[in-house]
Amino acid sequence: MHPHTPRKLLIDTDTASDDAVALIMALRSPEVSVLAITVVAGNDPVDQATQNALYTVELCGSTVPVFVGAAAPLTRPLEDAVWFHGRDGLGDHGYKPAAGTAAAGFAVDAIVRTVEANPGIEIITLGPLTNLALALRQWPQLADNVSRCVVMGGAPCCEGNVSPAAEFNFWVDPEAARVVLRSQLPVELVGWQLSRGPAVVNAAEAKEILALGTSFAHFSIQSNSTAAAAYKTQTGEEGIALPDPIAMAILLDPSLALVASDHYMDVQVDSGLTRGMSVIDRLGVAEDARNRSVWNDVLTHGRKQKVIWKMDIPGWKRSLLRALR
Repeated sequence: MHPHTPRKLLIDTDTASDDAVALIMALRSPEVSVLAITVVAGNDPVDQATQNALYTVELCGSTVPVFVGAAAPLTRPLEDAVWFHGRDGLGDHGYKPAAGTAAAGFAVDAIVRTVEANPGIEIITLGPLTNLALALRQWPQLADNVSRCVVMGGAPCCEGNVSPAAEFNFWVDPEAARVVLRSQLPVELVGWQLSRGPAVVNAAEAKEILALGTSFAHFSIQSNSTAAAAYKTQTGEEGIALPDPIAMAILLDPSLALVASDHYMDVQVDSGLTRGMSVIDRLGVAEDARNRSVWNDVLTHGRKQKVIWKMDIPGWKRSLLRALR
């Protein structure tokens, strides 16, 4: 019997409270070997997000290198989410800074170097797509050397979480999201809506997690306390919504995606009203004569991307419990 060979993974993150849980899931999983963590500004300024990534890596006893990336979107000033995750991105509980420091070099260069050295690697993005867009511009062949690119972003069927039209990661840097979605990367889109309703970690489930008695369990619940309060204010829903860990769960176990389909997609960049909106050609009309001029760049340079519409919610919650034991 052949020994299990972990899949190679690169994680791009704007590390705040739910990102940190996703990092724990990956770093403790036998399914993947994390080769690098690259950090982008988004939920927090990039320096804080880097500190949070280093803290989480240290918590897991890992030596994965963490690289500092883009400090601002491609063309816009950064608008962060400290109102949601706390000033430090981890709920403002005063976690001691990590002893380790970021690896030398720029995250975008690290993405290109890591993919070039490991063709077939998988990538997951948990924040704005600035680093990945810059990497594609630097080395367009990157897309041909990635076997999966799981993107936590967009709200392909419904309202957004930062505007009526848009999810935060796409809204922060819509130009970067457009670069990625108009590339040949094999994107699997895990939208914000998948983390809502029954996917939310409710009070009883949070208690079950805490009962595990591990440092991972305690940190995962405590660091998301501010986010849980903000989520209730935002949506009226009780509990901890974990969009980034859901994306990570689907990366680790693709069978958790129960309903998915492939479509052309694009991102709105020009409108203040719909900035960052994920536009999905669900009915397959982008190639019609009346739409072709608007969709020409997507049709010419992009590809149909996978959109995940439904996931195995009990399976997602089992994967979270396993990771935090």
